[in-house]
Amino acid sequence: MSSTSRAVIDEFFRRVGGGEPVENIGALFSEQVDWYVAGDTRNVPWIGRKKGKAGAAEFYAQIREYLLSEAFSVDDILTQGNRVLAVGKLASRMIKTGKLMETEFCLDFTVEQGEITRFRMFEDSFAVAQAAV
Repeated sequence: MSSTSRAVIDEFFRRVGGGEPVENIGALFSEQVDWYVAGDTRNVPWIGRKKGKAGAAEFYAQIREYLLSEAFSVDDILTQGNRVLAVGKLASRMIKTGKLMETEFCLDFTVEQGEITRFRMFEDSFAVAQAAV
């Protein structure tokens, strides 16, 4: 795999979209990843801060445990140096409540030496929290 920023993120989406084991997704992240997804951590267990490869893998394991993906599209990927932004739309159904959550999103990555060192997900965190309860 090439270590260019865009190539790493393309591989990330290939692994996530292909349903690869969460450890394979986590392997793309640095042990020192600066990971944060804002939102209601009391009702949405997969958000907040995560640490290292295991934390990234945990995020995707929790997503698979709590959500059913109904739609996911990446509409644009913008790259400048080691920073990559991916914008798109998603629709997920909360398994526990059956509620559908639809939102636009932006994933903000930094890639250094072939690993993702920073991850932010921006979405309608209010809609996510409302669907969780």
